[in-house]
Amino acid sequence: MDKIAVLIPCYNEAKTVQKVAEDFKRVLPEAHIYVYDNNSTDGTDERARKAGATVCYEYQQGKGNVVRRMFQDIEAECYILTDGDDTYPAEFAPQMVEKVLNRRTDMVVGDRLSSTYFTENKRPFHNFGNTLVRFCINHIFKSDIKDIMTGYRAFSYRFVKTFPVLSKGFEIETEMTIHAISMNMALDNVVIEYRDRPEGSESKLNTFRDGFKVLRTIFNLFKNYKPFQFFSLIALILLVVAAAFFLPLVWMPFRQTGMVERFPTLIVCCFTVLAALLSFFNGMVLDSIRQKEKREFEFRLSLLSILQNRLFRHEGRCGEEEVCENRQNQQ
Repeated sequence: MDKIAVLIPCYNEAKTVQKVAEDFKRVLPEAHIYVYDNNSTDGTDERARKAGATVCYEYQQGKGNVVRRMFQDIEAECYILTDGDDTYPAEFAPQMVEKVLNRRTDMVVGDRLSSTYFTENKRPFHNFGNTLVRFCINHIFKSDIKDIMTGYRAFSYRFVKTFPVLSKGFEIETEMTIHAISMNMALDNVVIEYRDRPEGSESKLNTFRDGFKVLRTIFNLFKNYKPFQFFSLIALILLVVAAAFFLPLVWMPFRQTGMVERFPTLIVCCFTVLAALLSFFNGMVLDSIRQKEKREFEFRLSLLSILQNRLFRHEGRCGEEEVCENRQNQQ
């Protein structure tokens, strides 16, 4: 069991990964550095080993897949997740660790948007996308997270071991945030400085393709985590559509002549209202199921706390290096 584990997912980051690992080792000398190589072809793994990091491999492409493997493999009291592109300064890590270990925060978000992100980042659509995602999530889920898409975070043991990773790519950050908000886990923000990638280092994030995936993830998680609000909104839209056709085309002529002149419109409006009612009651049923899932989640948290207390009584590591080496040999 590690006290602090620094997790660095990498894909072709040979230019920067060594510096990143060395920086975190300098500011967190008690931490164990893990670099997970995601099919790199530029020697990222060798540069990471030179910095003294434990190198593991994940062969399913995508950051979400790498994070899933990291969270399954590593046992630690506090986890720091950062990128291997040297855009997040290591100097803020001790402050984030302190919130997890001493203030029992489940997820600490490294907030770029409140400091240097908009001046350092040279991609205007990325800036707009980050602002849009933050607005959507904070309004839909009634939260106050300052930076939704940041790759610099700290986690508690119980967050890591109860977070169901479903995303395969860069939408993983959005999924983490919504899960923590929905499950009422302790959250905090730490304002960090952001610096753009050094010359010669290229971003793997596609603005439009990955941006669309993030918006789709928000839509799906809104449906899954807040089904009553989601399906009630659909019901309201259907009722408005039905009323927009029924009142001027059916009801007003009926009041004047006493006759229904547009039976097809009346039938369509009736079916639209029926669909609205079905959507509303569907939301009620799914919301009941969701509330049951939240109760079961709290029960699992209690069981995990018992296991966590037992694990933390033991000193030393729990064989994470062997796990990585065994997985590499199996591949």
